[in-house]
Amino acid sequence: MSNLRLQGSLTALITPMHADGKLDEKAFADFVEWQIAEGTEGLVPVGTTGESPTLSHDEHKRVVEICVETARGRVPVVAGAGSNSTSEAIDLARHAKKAGADATLVVTPYYNKPTQEGMYLHFTAIADAVDLPLIIYNIPPRSVIDMTPETMGRLAKHKNIIGVKDATANLARPLHQRITCGPDFIQLSGEDHTALALMASGGHGCISVTSNIAPRLCADMHKAWREGRIKDAMVIQDRLVPVHDALFCETSPGPVKYAASLLGRGSEFCRLPMAPIAESTRKRVEGAMRTAGLLN
Repeated sequence: MSNLRLQGSLTALITPMHADGKLDEKAFADFVEWQIAEGTEGLVPVGTTGESPTLSHDEHKRVVEICVETARGRVPVVAGAGSNSTSEAIDLARHAKKAGADATLVVTPYYNKPTQEGMYLHFTAIADAVDLPLIIYNIPPRSVIDMTPETMGRLAKHKNIIGVKDATANLARPLHQRITCGPDFIQLSGEDHTALALMASGGHGCISVTSNIAPRLCADMHKAWREGRIKDAMVIQDRLVPVHDALFCETSPGPVKYAASLLGRGSEFCRLPMAPIAESTRKRVEGAMRTAGLLN
């Protein structure tokens, strides 16, 4: 098991773009700096929130490089490296290691619907090929398939497979994964709403969408929980729930990129097939941000 410490609030970073759809490298580097200054404890570039499905491989790799270069070792970088092609995932993971990332985040293969054995072989092949800590990303609503705790337990025996981003929203799941994978297996919530609940079940933190626009609040919530200030953590949770709701009232990352644009953190542009968000969504996002004190 790797000694890499992943805990607290890790941000599933948006990828800022210009109005013509090209990467806004300066805005992204500035965004990474802001996240670190606000207390974010880990950075996750080119995941779903970073629009990995519509980035070219070259763009994907460039975003990882900028993130690593900007972070300069101050917080861990967990680079997205998932694909429904095992060879493609290996290529992205190899690049992440070369770029200096601290770990990779690899999603369960979408669309081609492998069996549990297929998933076991897929993740084993990646972990065998690249000597870098790997976090499994289990998100059935997007990938259709669901990795069972038993399969995850088999994979947890691999020295390079150190944890899971659990986006099942099943609050019994971390309990079963703790049994099959052991207490040292890093369990991170992939759902902002379940961050504290997962930690109460032995989890370690959250790879968050909301922390793109509320990094200080998210970091403070996790810190309060770790210090045993449960009431303080829950006060922050209550404050953020309407923000979570607003950011997922349409498919992410449309709402969160709009929210970031209100803070001057890049444009709201998302590449097709992500459509511009509805006017009702804009009003809901802005209202939730104002209520939470994120906008004056």
